[in-house]
Amino acid sequence: MGLSGRGNMAFERGGQMQVLTADASVPAELKGGVVAIGNFDGVHRGHQALIEKVRQRANGLGTASGVMVFEPHPREFFQPSEPHFRLTPLPLKLRRFAALGLDFVNVKAFDKDFASLSAAAFIEHELVAMLAPRHVVIGYDFFFGKGRSGTPETMRLAGQDLGFGVTVVAPVAEDGEVFSSTSVRLKLAQGDVRHAASDLGTYWRVSGRVVGGAQRGTGIGFPTANIALEPGTALAHGIYAVFVEVDGVRRRGAAYLGTRPTFDNGAPVLEVFLLDFDGDLYGKDIEVAFVDFIRADRRFDSVEALQAQMTADCDRARAILADAESTV
Repeated sequence: MGLSGRGNMAFERGGQMQVLTADASVPAELKGGVVAIGNFDGVHRGHQALIEKVRQRANGLGTASGVMVFEPHPREFFQPSEPHFRLTPLPLKLRRFAALGLDFVNVKAFDKDFASLSAAAFIEHELVAMLAPRHVVIGYDFFFGKGRSGTPETMRLAGQDLGFGVTVVAPVAEDGEVFSSTSVRLKLAQGDVRHAASDLGTYWRVSGRVVGGAQRGTGIGFPTANIALEPGTALAHGIYAVFVEVDGVRRRGAAYLGTRPTFDNGAPVLEVFLLDFDGDLYGKDIEVAFVDFIRADRRFDSVEALQAQMTADCDRARAILADAESTV
């Protein structure tokens, strides 16, 4: 049985990446393309290698290149009481896809009905009927359908029956370590943002709107911008050298994540101090890119000792960020 609905004319690139949601019809020019399927949390270098295969195949066929992703992450659906550490929330993930040159992203709503689909129903109704792909690219560890019953071999056999090609991408590794979202999370949990950035191909970052805090930083000469982190974020507590994007301008900064043990040992908070900056950030949306770890969080015997350490931390952050800018 073959596929129908594929475009016959060569796909013309150059426009903005299109985002297709469950209630959006698929434009004719995006059907018959090359599609990767997965969660792509982090869009790390292993994911990037897979996406590059999509783009190469699409260029060769003269078709659109795209990915299918699931929202929310399936783990969040199946384990709602256990916050999942997402490396890239959907808005950031979409930006990464666009930067990698994809033509479209199909965002599937992962709900009860979707989770109940068999592997065969997923292929026939969510993939073929919607996108009519000429080729599908998946990772070696991609499992799908109710109970994760679908395997890469399931997809390959379905492609033979339904008329689309399938490429299964082997693990991508460097120095014997396979790139994976789990590995990136472990590095971040250890504060190793530098090696996490190497795996991601870019700095790991968070974004949010600046909210009011206890104003302790202002009182000791280090006014900070506070932003709430996504539930489940498991970054090691401590001081980091960061780049901060504010109103489209990248600035240098030092960030603190911790429980403020010198003051109240309360709930963890992310506080960002912009170096050599004088302005009001309250209510602004900012993005924080973590460049390197400076030191672990700890309690100080006095506010004066904390101030002295913070001055040294900022000097260290300046040096790290100046070096980072010179090597970009």
